[in-house]
Amino acid sequence: MQWSQAITEMCAVETAGRPDVQVSGVQYDSRRVTPGDVFVAMQGGVTDGNSYVGAAIEKGAVAIVTDSAEVFAGLRTRQPELGLARVDRSANGGRRALSELSSAVFGAPEKRLKISAVTGTNGKTTTAFLLEQMLGWAGRSCILLGTIETHLAGRVRASEHTTPESRDLLAVFAEGVEAGCSEAVMEMSSHALAQERVWGIPVDVAIFTNLTQDHLDYHGSMEQYRKAKQRLFEGVGAAPPRVAVINAEDAAAGQMLSAAAGCQRVTYGLERGDWRAEDLVLDAGRMRFRMRTPAGAVLVESPLTGRVNVFNLMAASCAAHARGLTLEEIVGAARQLRPAPGRFEVVNGSAAAGFLVVVDYAHTEDALANLIALARDLARDGNGRVITLFGCGGDRDRGKRPRMGRVAAQGSEVVVVTSDNPRSEDPERIIAEILPGIHEVQASSASRAPAQCLVEADRRAAIARAIGVARRGDIVLLAGKGHEKTQTFAHGVVAFDDVAEAEAVLRALQMSEKEG
Repeated sequence: MQWSQAITEMCAVETAGRPDVQVSGVQYDSRRVTPGDVFVAMQGGVTDGNSYVGAAIEKGAVAIVTDSAEVFAGLRTRQPELGLARVDRSANGGRRALSELSSAVFGAPEKRLKISAVTGTNGKTTTAFLLEQMLGWAGRSCILLGTIETHLAGRVRASEHTTPESRDLLAVFAEGVEAGCSEAVMEMSSHALAQERVWGIPVDVAIFTNLTQDHLDYHGSMEQYRKAKQRLFEGVGAAPPRVAVINAEDAAAGQMLSAAAGCQRVTYGLERGDWRAEDLVLDAGRMRFRMRTPAGAVLVESPLTGRVNVFNLMAASCAAHARGLTLEEIVGAARQLRPAPGRFEVVNGSAAAGFLVVVDYAHTEDALANLIALARDLARDGNGRVITLFGCGGDRDRGKRPRMGRVAAQGSEVVVVTSDNPRSEDPERIIAEILPGIHEVQASSASRAPAQCLVEADRRAAIARAIGVARRGDIVLLAGKGHEKTQTFAHGVVAFDDVAEAEAVLRALQMSEKEG
């Protein structure tokens, strides 16, 4: 398309340069620019894309969008052969322009899909996975974008971000539409909503799972964190969703319902909500409950585990119904559902050892408490112990560290404190900020026998210690990293997989027993 046509798709403060330049693509990373691209230069959280305008031009960019008046003025004088536009930095103009231009270049694929989006502190990934499976079971061809994987009509690739930049998101949508997809299910993180990475994305069904403390290093307060989540229901550069699905039992439900005033609102829960789960029967690898809905009651059976997954399944069921599935189709799909990778994933070989080793992504206070509660329910005959290994991420919300230590000590017989992704922080310092929460519980006269606390900063050695102290009937929880295959330190990123590490320890134990 011509630059003169492209600039009509975005809100520019001023334009200059040649209007007849032919534009073939759009990029925000100068390293990915190819001849014919528009380069969108904007201030980011860490770097300023305006520093790379020269590199983008050298690689063949024919037009520049900038949120810098200084850069715009310089280019207008020095390089009049370019297409130029300046956007308002204070109004997040760079990200808005990136989305608007990407939509135009890719043929507005977002308008050819019915999009379901999930937000919340915990449960986003599992709920999105379950909803995608339900839609697929009913014959819908679906895109999935989330923390772990991106799915395109049955093809699977790793995801780099929970919610990518709009250009990359729309590229996936375009690829999915080309492959025949009619539906998309995506996670919308609070960062993406606050930064308007999803500007102009028309959401049909929006889902809220819950709100607990996380990401305060970025948002600053729980109020700002909640307001970022609420934007999903208000619409970010697009109309509000047609349907809002909201967890009626979460403390933030009222605010979310108010934010969703322009939507058809559907609530769910175990005891409250338009959709309710009654007569629960929960076992390892199995759940059964009666799902009571405004359209009638049905018996639901699923191979999922735990109360937290009842909530996730209820959220996905409400959304699937809003997308046109019948209750009978939802019941049929529920029987075939698989959990997301790294979400209560039982490690191969652990059952043969007489105890379970479980890998889970739980990295917030609420998620860890739910995980431990589930393990407590499953500990064999009530005599098994819960052994919980976890750490806290570096360069992230420090306030949750002692809180996570507290919930680990309250629910576990043994707590192993280790590293998560320390990033630029000293792992020992992070551990030191976790321990006060554990010590508080240990010192409480109201507590049961105090949890044993083991400290091992090296996560590989910590996993070996946690499994090494396990006895028959115990459950060992390796929490915090779940599906992740790397560990991030100040010196760089190294390969690390909790599942693979646990399997190696179990194999070594088995070999030792044979030799003994």
